[in-house]
Amino acid sequence: MTEESSSPIEDPFSEIRPYSNTEAPKVIGRLARNGELAETVALWKFPRLSRLSLAVASAFARIWLLVVARRLSTVEDLQNVIAPNLSRMIKKTSRFSASGMTELDLRMPRVYVGNHRDIVMDPAYANYALHRSTVRTLSVAIGDNLLSKPWIADLMRLNRSFIVKRNLPGPRALLAAAKLLSAYIRESVEISDNPIWIAHREGRAKDGRDLTEPAVIKMLTLSRDREESPESILDMLKIVPLVISYELDPCDAMKAAELNAGVGYTKSEFEDITSIATGIIGQKGCVHLHFGTPLETQLSVAEAVKAIDQQMVEHYRLYQTNIWAWQWLHGAALPHDLQYDAGSISEADFRARFNAIPDEHQQWFLTMYANPVSRALDITVPDAEVDPKPGNPM
Repeated sequence: MTEESSSPIEDPFSEIRPYSNTEAPKVIGRLARNGELAETVALWKFPRLSRLSLAVASAFARIWLLVVARRLSTVEDLQNVIAPNLSRMIKKTSRFSASGMTELDLRMPRVYVGNHRDIVMDPAYANYALHRSTVRTLSVAIGDNLLSKPWIADLMRLNRSFIVKRNLPGPRALLAAAKLLSAYIRESVEISDNPIWIAHREGRAKDGRDLTEPAVIKMLTLSRDREESPESILDMLKIVPLVISYELDPCDAMKAAELNAGVGYTKSEFEDITSIATGIIGQKGCVHLHFGTPLETQLSVAEAVKAIDQQMVEHYRLYQTNIWAWQWLHGAALPHDLQYDAGSISEADFRARFNAIPDEHQQWFLTMYANPVSRALDITVPDAEVDPKPGNPM
């Protein structure tokens, strides 16, 4: 959202929306002088020098940031710097493919509801596919739990992300934040002609089961007034499911460790940042993204959840890695023939990846790769139970 912003008094979304062009110069200047950002840039741009002396590499990174900042005055300027680097990163994927786009009017503003496997790369691949089709890219929902540092929040909001507030005290504050988020998403689609990406659940599907949280879909309806029905709001948002499939999950070992720890697991302070970096630079093999079919009209929240989940199963691309994991986990051949992509990873390499993680995590490793196969074997999706509390994406 790059239109000029009003003052905070007139702008109810000032705390969560992306930065505008009028705000960009001040924020860019603040980022250029940030020492932690300089250190992060040093690790990315000067990796060899960083290993010898991080202080020296960071000094060069500060100079680089200041030089780049002088050329930037708008949100679009920053995106023009980021886009080529992201493009180079995505091109390192063994193979990226997308389907379903020719059946959609990509110029129409709508809410894309995506399954959630990687913090940054899920919407990044979607925006890459849209950019290649020369249509407007998406504004992306990102949880405030991922914004542990102010400079990270600044950078994300400059790059057309909007904030989902989670770390709030008490149910009243959470409900008020959910209503504000719902109103912002509605305004973006209905008035600003701005397409939106949100995750269909809070947090990544670490176990490989893409299940939509009804609370997230209910949140989308909270902008309605007394005369409007939840069904009419869902219709207005023109929801399309997005289904992304990774041959390899760069964070699989980290997810397996978390699953093994169970409910008592506590994240370290910067674990989400580590997951973001690993997801960006880690090996993914082949990646496929499917743009689904717009939901039918006049669906209830529960019906919309079921329809999204049905598409998540039907359009998830299985890879040979999923088949191997299912077979190793169950010690048997598949009971039915399933179509799958042979991908780019050899069985020896996948087994070496499996053997590299601790023994107590290995069953979870196999489970996260095998679950999409299990769901494909039985594509009947159970009726959703609507959570009375609205939820947040990302």
